[in-house]
Amino acid sequence: MSEEKKKKAGFFSRLFRKDRFEEVGPEASSVSDEVEPQIEDVPEKIEVPEIEPETPVSEIKDEDDSQENLERLQTGLTKTRKGFLKSLDEALLGKREIDEETISRLEEVLVRADVGVKTTYQLLDSVSDRVKRKELDDPDKILLHLKEMVRETLLEVESPLRVGYGSEPFVIMVLGVNGSGKTTTIAKIAARQKLANRKVMMVAGDTFRAAAVEQLTIWADRIGCDVIRGKEKADPSSVVFEAMERAIREDYEIVLIDTAGRLHTRIPLMEELKKVSRTIGKKLPGAPHETLLVIDSSMGQNAILQARTFNEAIPVTGLALTKLDGTAKGGIIIGISNELKIPIRYIGIGEKIDDLRDFNARQFAEALFSKDNSLDNFDY
Repeated sequence: MSEEKKKKAGFFSRLFRKDRFEEVGPEASSVSDEVEPQIEDVPEKIEVPEIEPETPVSEIKDEDDSQENLERLQTGLTKTRKGFLKSLDEALLGKREIDEETISRLEEVLVRADVGVKTTYQLLDSVSDRVKRKELDDPDKILLHLKEMVRETLLEVESPLRVGYGSEPFVIMVLGVNGSGKTTTIAKIAARQKLANRKVMMVAGDTFRAAAVEQLTIWADRIGCDVIRGKEKADPSSVVFEAMERAIREDYEIVLIDTAGRLHTRIPLMEELKKVSRTIGKKLPGAPHETLLVIDSSMGQNAILQARTFNEAIPVTGLALTKLDGTAKGGIIIGISNELKIPIRYIGIGEKIDDLRDFNARQFAEALFSKDNSLDNFDY
């Protein structure tokens, strides 16, 4: 979708809107497809998370490189940052010269931070090479070199999602296992787009998990956008089909589609997601325009496995790494960036709506390696 296209006129049609919540029954749309996924009927206790008071959508501030944003990111990464830096300091404590034992201790620190074995070896190969050439001869220089290598690795995948104005809906299909923060991430993206005065639709495509549908409905009511939901256990593709028809007919600008999130090792789940993706493309050629995978950062190395498995089934165009504020293993973002090279769109550093941040590699590297109050000297 070209960013040069002007925003399609539809002002008066948008004044006369249908009911916010529209249910689609299993019989509403028949979407034929060669794949019929077999999904087990697993009873689930419906628990809609209590959502703490949020910043009103109208008060969300635009992000920039301000000192305030840097400090906020530093705070969000507190668990990872303190554990990571403390371990690095201990590995380098009292070292007047860097030897093999020091390199070995650095290796242990990086692996424990979930940077990953492959990425750790690459980082330390560079450190060892420079030590041999006498370019790194004290701990401070090693920390600075590590920070620069991390920053360069992250810059390769820094790619915040940008949505232009066009004549058709911009469709974002959101993937992720249950518990990754997928539904909440959808709501936060919707809030950001509402702030940009766009007409937003959320689609509750995880029809086999009642809690996800209910949670998305609560978020939609709070944000003030529409949600399309199906009858319980309706075919997800039929719900998506109906949602796409309405989105095109009523000039929606953003469509965010939630999807099923059972274990990523389940082949039927992957086939189901492929079917949903095909359904979207049949209604709107070229869609989905973004296939966003939401990853729980606290999963450690399993996060890389999840991302690789999803990407093999449906090419993932972007990542959102959530729950970075609740884990000491935020180093996974370095490993996943280096190994998979998938663009990182967002990171989540808290529960509030505006705690979903556009990924900024420079800020992330600076915050990760910064000691308390050391951001005062950051040149932004």
